[in-house]
Amino acid sequence: MKIPELKVGMSNSIQKVITRGDTALNFGSGALDNLLATPTLAALMIEAAVKLVDPLLPEGYISIGKTIEIEHEHPTIQGMTVTVSAKLMELGENRITLEIIAYDDLGRIGSGYHERQVVKRDILMDKVEERFKPLQSRP
Repeated sequence: MKIPELKVGMSNSIQKVITRGDTALNFGSGALDNLLATPTLAALMIEAAVKLVDPLLPEGYISIGKTIEIEHEHPTIQGMTVTVSAKLMELGENRITLEIIAYDDLGRIGSGYHERQVVKRDILMDKVEERFKPLQSRP
């Protein structure tokens, strides 16, 4: 599928002030109660990618995550602002590869690559329903 609105080199950034809910304390690491959790960083990277890609897709289509590879390079403390930039690096038939870089008030804190697939939402949901049918027959 060719999506004319998507072009290699396009980018988008999002920002978030890190709150207590974003810290490692909420992800099983009580020793790090005021530092940005790696799962939060990954979620912000995915959000930046989705906000770049999905608004440009044809009606009825969405992108879904396929792979993500990130490196959380430096700590960020609660109260700092994190900026995450996603840049479209490669377009395939229904595959989109993005480079993602994150910064806080002091500099770069993480980077990685994220692959998303473009799918027709209705078809995806039909497959989901079919996959979970065996659970409906359980007592």
